[in-house]
Amino acid sequence: MSETPVTPSAPEASPTQDQPTDFDIGEEYGTARKNLPPAKIVAICVAVVAAITAVYALTHRAHARSTGTIEEVVAVPMPGEDMVMVAVNLSVQNRELKPAWIKSIQLAADVGGNKLSDDAAPAVDVQRYFQAMPDLKQHALNLLTPETRIDPGARIQGTVVASFPVKADAFAARKSLTVIITPYDELPVVITR
Repeated sequence: MSETPVTPSAPEASPTQDQPTDFDIGEEYGTARKNLPPAKIVAICVAVVAAITAVYALTHRAHARSTGTIEEVVAVPMPGEDMVMVAVNLSVQNRELKPAWIKSIQLAADVGGNKLSDDAAPAVDVQRYFQAMPDLKQHALNLLTPETRIDPGARIQGTVVASFPVKADAFAARKSLTVIITPYDELPVVITR
């Protein structure tokens, strides 16, 4: 038997050598059209997140947990000065499920279009004011001072004292008197009369 010599055949042509390809290097690294979701889906997702955020913000916005009322206002002119000392009896109700402590107390008055304000006088000074002006103490309750504790659901009554640089008749004709009680960890309680 005779063997026939095998002649090497030409290598088969690879597709990259002889045939053109539709390869674009720009698409290899990606484009927004190829790699991102459709714009409609993104817009719908953003709208849903915005709606959820708006509903949460509206239902969980901060508001004062405590309330209060001004019961009585007594203004006494300071002798020899165009000033009045004011004793305000008020009550505050804690509607929180935890105790509240008063951080600060401020009084404001709108007298003849002028906005006047003063911090509540410290207890040490109030005792001297009561001695000097007995009319101021006539209807006073226990003093309501910073660091006073208000138990959950409790209602406290007290007196705060402040001064305003106006005459007694101008204060009597005031448009409003506001007491702002600021507790720790809570929004201020604004009481207006």
